[in-house]
Amino acid sequence: MQLSTKHLLGIRDLQASDIQIILDTATQFKEVLQRPIKKVPTLRDVTIVNLFYENSTRTRISFELAEKRLSADTINFTASGSSVSKGESLLDTVNNILSMKVDMVVMRHSASGAPHFLAKHIPAAIVNAGDGINEHPTQALLDAFSIRENLGSLQGKKVAIIGDIMHSRVALSNIYLLKKMGAEVMVAGPPTLIPIHMTEAFGIPVEYNLKKALEWCDVANVLRIQLERQNQVLFSSLREYSLAYGINRRMLDSLSKEILIMHPGPINRGVELDSDVADSKQSIILQQVENGVAVRMAVLYLLAGKSTNL
Repeated sequence: MQLSTKHLLGIRDLQASDIQIILDTATQFKEVLQRPIKKVPTLRDVTIVNLFYENSTRTRISFELAEKRLSADTINFTASGSSVSKGESLLDTVNNILSMKVDMVVMRHSASGAPHFLAKHIPAAIVNAGDGINEHPTQALLDAFSIRENLGSLQGKKVAIIGDIMHSRVALSNIYLLKKMGAEVMVAGPPTLIPIHMTEAFGIPVEYNLKKALEWCDVANVLRIQLERQNQVLFSSLREYSLAYGINRRMLDSLSKEILIMHPGPINRGVELDSDVADSKQSIILQQVENGVAVRMAVLYLLAGKSTNL
């Protein structure tokens, strides 16, 4: 099984068959992670650099763990405390790292398109771990894997993406992936946090009433309010947002069916989700975190072009 691309820059660039290969390979790696010895020698001759220009906890730890489970050699780079703070350019930084014979770069950057820029200039395989407000492909893949694991398939499933759509790279990657795999998608949230072109650009409905969105969906993928990306006031207060768009236990219990609750993290408890929802049996948030390691192992394995048995 081979991907049609050398890099993972975004879901937009993948074919449905690529997504299927990644999800199926992740299923095999999840089985590996259940073994007493959770390590395979698959990438023992591969060197990967984790190039993080933005703060990250879950994504970074997940990639590092995936690399260790695959026996890759890893180098961890952060912009703070490096030559970047002295004015070194992105291309100079990466070329210096590549001169140390690196095979793959996992990159998070605040500028949309930064991984695409690198892919045009260097020979190593690039994995986008989040670029600005553009895409976060491995998050969408692990979300899809988690939905498939719980509901059996993505085809025909109704997924509502709720919250700060405007500033979310997770939302964009999820929309691309779910549509490619035959799911139905809706976005919901305050009008100020949803781009006006959503229906025209993606052919998906927009809902401003939270209860109606929850009644419609099988899965609610709830996004964090990204205050750090907002350069203007888009709602009057977090309390007001919580009253109109926060999901609590009472609201879930009032629905005509049971739905799955997802969140890419970190959760603003009491804002997007109450704790009794985030920690409930309907929530698969911790399952998403667990699945992230298997999915990222699959991506690294496939991009490395390995055909070793797992």
